[in-house]
Amino acid sequence: MTSDREQYVLTLFQPEDAVLQGIRNEIRKRGMPDISVHPLVGAFLTFLVQVHGSRDILEIGSLAGYSAVCLARALPRGGHVVSLEVNPDYVVVARENLHRAGLENRVTHMVGLAEQSLDTLDRQGRRFDFALIDADKENYPVYLEKTLKVLRPGGIIAADNTLWGDKVWDPTVQDESVAGIRRFNEMAAQHPALKSLLCPMADGLTLARYLEEV
Repeated sequence: MTSDREQYVLTLFQPEDAVLQGIRNEIRKRGMPDISVHPLVGAFLTFLVQVHGSRDILEIGSLAGYSAVCLARALPRGGHVVSLEVNPDYVVVARENLHRAGLENRVTHMVGLAEQSLDTLDRQGRRFDFALIDADKENYPVYLEKTLKVLRPGGIIAADNTLWGDKVWDPTVQDESVAGIRRFNEMAAQHPALKSLLCPMADGLTLARYLEEV
C-alpha cells in the first residue's frame, strides 16, 4: 500500500515506470507473494547505489527481480549484481523480467540457501560494495554476520522491512520474524564497525556503512 505522501514523492521525483509496474503485474498474475520492495524504497536504492558509486552488489532475496532491476540500473559500466534466491521458480521469473528490462547480463543468480551461498562467496574471495537484505526475516542476524565477511570497507548494507508493520517495538509480538528483525536492528545499531540508521521509509529501511574490517 502506498500512502498519499509516498505517492506524492514518487509522482514528483521518480514515478514507477512500465518495467517495474510490469514486474508487479507479473507477480500478481503468477500468484507469487507480493513482497517486493516498496516503489519508494526501490527508487531510493537506485539513488543510493549511484551516489555511493557501487560496482559489485549483493542481493539476498530475488523474488521476481524488482529490486534487482532497481539496483542494476544504477550500476556503472562493468558493474554487476549477484542475487541469492532459494526458490528456483522465482529465479526463472526474475530472469524473464531482467531480460525485458535489458539487464539480464548485469545480474547473476545463485540458487540455494542464502547462508550457504554467502559462505561460498566468501570462500571464493568475492567482495561487494553494496548489499541488500530482503529475505526471510528470522535469518536477518545471520545474513548480517555473513554479509560483513564479503563486504568491502566503506560498503553499504540496506535491509528492508525493518519496522515490520510497526511491530518491532510492540513487546506483545514475539514471533520469529519480529524477533529476527529486532535482533538485526540491535546488531546494526551496536556493531563497532558499523555506522547505522533506521529510516522510517515505507516498512522501514535500515542502512549501515561498514567502517572497517572485523
